Amino acid sequence: MDSQTSPPSQASPSPHTFQVDLRGLVDLLSHHLYSSPRVYLRELLQNAVDAITARRAEQPGAPATVRLYAAGGALRVEDSGVGLTEADVHDLLATIGRSSKRADAIQEARSEFLGQFGIGLLACFVVAERIRVVSRSARTPDAAPVEWTASDDGSYTVRTLAPEARPEPGTTVHLTARAGAGEWLAPEKVRALARDFGALLPYDVRVDGEAVTELPAPWDRSYPSPAARRVALARHCHDLFGFTPLDSVGLDVPLAGIRGVAYVLPSAVSPAQRATHRVHLKGMLLTERAEQLLPDWAFFVRCVLDTDSLRPTASREALYEDETLAAVREALGERIRSWLTGLAAGDPERLAAFLSVHHLGVKALARHDAEMLRTMLPWLPFETTDGQVSLEEFARRHPVVHFTRTVEEYRQVAPIASAQGIGVVNGGYTYDSDLVQALPSVRPGTVVAELDAETVTAHLDAVDPAEELALAGFLAVARATLDPLGCDVVLRAFHPLTVPALHLDDRAARHEQARADAEAQADDLWAGILGSLRGTAPRARLVLNHLNPLIRRISSLRGPELIGTATESLYGQALLMAQRPLRPADSALLNRSFIGLLEWATNGEEGH
Repeated sequence: MDSQTSPPSQASPSPHTFQVDLRGLVDLLSHHLYSSPRVYLRELLQNAVDAITARRAEQPGAPATVRLYAAGGALRVEDSGVGLTEADVHDLLATIGRSSKRADAIQEARSEFLGQFGIGLLACFVVAERIRVVSRSARTPDAAPVEWTASDDGSYTVRTLAPEARPEPGTTVHLTARAGAGEWLAPEKVRALARDFGALLPYDVRVDGEAVTELPAPWDRSYPSPAARRVALARHCHDLFGFTPLDSVGLDVPLAGIRGVAYVLPSAVSPAQRATHRVHLKGMLLTERAEQLLPDWAFFVRCVLDTDSLRPTASREALYEDETLAAVREALGERIRSWLTGLAAGDPERLAAFLSVHHLGVKALARHDAEMLRTMLPWLPFETTDGQVSLEEFARRHPVVHFTRTVEEYRQVAPIASAQGIGVVNGGYTYDSDLVQALPSVRPGTVVAELDAETVTAHLDAVDPAEELALAGFLAVARATLDPLGCDVVLRAFHPLTVPALHLDDRAARHEQARADAEAQADDLWAGILGSLRGTAPRARLVLNHLNPLIRRISSLRGPELIGTATESLYGQALLMAQRPLRPADSALLNRSFIGLLEWATNGEEGH
């Protein structure tokens, strides 16, 4: 008979409560969540403002004041908010993870509050060793005031007080500085922090009797004229960011609950440099380092704004990346785009001043925005063989808009192309080649072509066949000299006469040369692999100018060694003129040809 073994009886698990190490939590807050102890004051202001908001939701005419008093390593913060009962204190202040404001009735109005996370007064332990809270509820006027006192070792006490201890509803928070943190509770520090965090708060906030709030915000005030507005905003920018802006751009986006201003930087900055902005959430400063607020192309402005729609991260020192932030970013980008098109239509002088500094940012925008490119065509500067001109003007002058993809290619061909009547745009700078290629899409009928070595050579005048045949011996030696360097020699006649030789190549030729150099230095295995990648790209060319007197004298030389030395010298000089980076073989050639010419000059041609 089969037997079955009964499972051993198990006792029901006993419930346990997590034990919270308050010292460890404070260390976590100060070293990992918050960037600086300064946020303690923001948390105090936030608690006070939210308590007032909660009371006014039920009593619209209730007072709305926050008073801070700092002295001798201690700070007192009084608010006229909703206050707490003894039950609230036990349920809220003494429980990690709940806000001191989150009674059920308050929770219903959560969207009106600044705080979204239950850190609350814990942040104050970053600078304080003792916190004492005295509060009286506005909902139950007959309830006695209650006192909650906590130490940074995790202990706390609660007791009720006589009515006269807190005659009016609201809350008073007392902080006693911990060792080494007294500076954060000093009057001047508290005043500076309160002004920084709370300047745009909707209630009356004062530090030692001095007003902190400055409403309405500078961008919401009325001014007698647009010029007066610009002056006032420029002063605000200088006080806030430390620079006087070129201009200011209003950032009013009502649907997103955003009001603010963008200040245009007075000097150029790198597009790779992350722009940082000041963001206030319902009046409270959230961060001074918001990075994702604007599109990447708008790196030429610094913003300050107030919002009630964006979500903060847990530390309330950054913005949460979500669909709302993406929509706001697009809307703010549209405001800046509209400002640019408005300048183009009505204030060309200010636009020209802006573009002289920040043309790169506008090019970045125009690269992806055909309408912006069309609007900015008459204004955006480009380096061309006609000087610094716009693409619109350049296209009117030249039936074909030639461009190079690199600065090096432009430097090679610009003097020669200009002398031959070929118009060339330097597309080697950031975004320029993309914009030139997009030109036909916004200017129908425009012909755009990339300028390569073949095109330049084709525009140079051929030498009379009889004269070239007479120089066949010289050309053969010159070609043999440069063949190991992957360079051909061509004889042409071109202007200006002062240029003896021109080095021409293109990207395909450079790639093939780089492959050949790598093959020469590789072991047998890699040499075989690289050899299989050998292409049919045209080689670089050294174009000798038959009209140049020096070339005429060199071409009359008879000694092969001297012809080779002269050819190497011309090759090296052409590379230097094009400002091309020199390979080790090129540097060795320059040294060799220089020494060879010195020996020839010293000993004479007969010595060779």
